Amino acid sequence: MHEPNAVVDADARIVVDACFRVHGALGPGYAESTYGAALALELRARALPFRREERFLVRYRNEIVGEHVLDFLVRDHLVVELKAVDRLAPIHHAQVLAYLRASANELGLLINFNAPVFREAVRRVVLTKTWKPWSMLLDGERPF
Repeated sequence: MHEPNAVVDADARIVVDACFRVHGALGPGYAESTYGAALALELRARALPFRREERFLVRYRNEIVGEHVLDFLVRDHLVVELKAVDRLAPIHHAQVLAYLRASANELGLLINFNAPVFREAVRRVVLTKTWKPWSMLLDGERPF
């Protein structure tokens, strides 16, 4: 597995600390949008550049077939996906991986604000350099 560079990792620590503060202040039970608004305030207070609801197009056979909407894109290199669910499911992890591929980033944070204990709320998701979308495979190259 390839780990992100030190700058991305440092930004991830800042985001996790900001999420910790939001989770500690609000606790579980609110809608995802409430946590998103609070996290935006925390990130602004820390002067960490970000964009909310960043959109990325999904292409298949060179045609646009959909779009991804990221909750947060921090400094153009860190994807942050927020949830407010009873428990994280494998589809949530897959969603972050899809967002990483669509945005060409290596690291994502999956945060579940409904977790009763914060250390259970955070998942790091790393996109390995070996992954290639089918459309990028060379003739005769096998994906696995």
